Amino acid sequence: MGISMELEGFSERLMRYLDFIEYRRIETQEDFEDIEQLRYKAYKAANVLPVAAPSMIDDADFDSHAYVFGIYYFEELVSTIRLHHVTPKHTLSQSAGVFPDVMEAYLDAGLTLIDPARFAVDPDVASELPVLPYITLRTSIVAAAYFKADRVLQHVRPHHAAFYKRVFYAETVVERRMTEIYGLELTLMATNTHTTGSKLLKRYPFFDSGQHERRMMFGRGEGALSATPLTVLPSARLVATGKVAGAVAGRDY
Repeated sequence: MGISMELEGFSERLMRYLDFIEYRRIETQEDFEDIEQLRYKAYKAANVLPVAAPSMIDDADFDSHAYVFGIYYFEELVSTIRLHHVTPKHTLSQSAGVFPDVMEAYLDAGLTLIDPARFAVDPDVASELPVLPYITLRTSIVAAAYFKADRVLQHVRPHHAAFYKRVFYAETVVERRMTEIYGLELTLMATNTHTTGSKLLKRYPFFDSGQHERRMMFGRGEGALSATPLTVLPSARLVATGKVAGAVAGRDY
């Protein structure tokens, strides 16, 4: 009972933070400059700057299956993340650089993946907003529902693995592997959306989303809702109050 009430209280607190959050899909040069500055600031503070990287923006940011987001709190940029939708026909991903054998096995099996990377939180607001990792990583769960992905990947530092296991029901795929680009070890984890999607959204309703939000965040091409820059308001509260339908097991997961 105590654990359930505590979780319910946390979920509601995070839902209240979402009321002041905007997700912006980064498309313009000006916005990319802001993202680059935030990445550098966050990576430098965490002492994980890429070795000899000429820029915090790379070609992968502009890949056709890449989605770079800025997360804004009261209209101030506070975090960012890049997601790749990885398929057997479009294999580019950040994780492939460190775990090529695992990625090849997934794709040979015909799986589709959401691969988050370039996760950065403004160190000046991290202590004020300790829920920012949840709010930022929410995009990966929204993406999984939109693309009906089989797995959401997490390549993380080993001491962060417990967080992803607890929150995202992630399983460890590779315990540790040294990376040349960062000069540190990473762990590869994966959330099986088919087996955990429903209980993940039930436990953490702020991860849920309506179809309109998913389409706004990830739709591209003819008929897609798009603008530059495209700002999207979270729909989790609308789902929770029954005003819009959320993700459905068997259809989206």
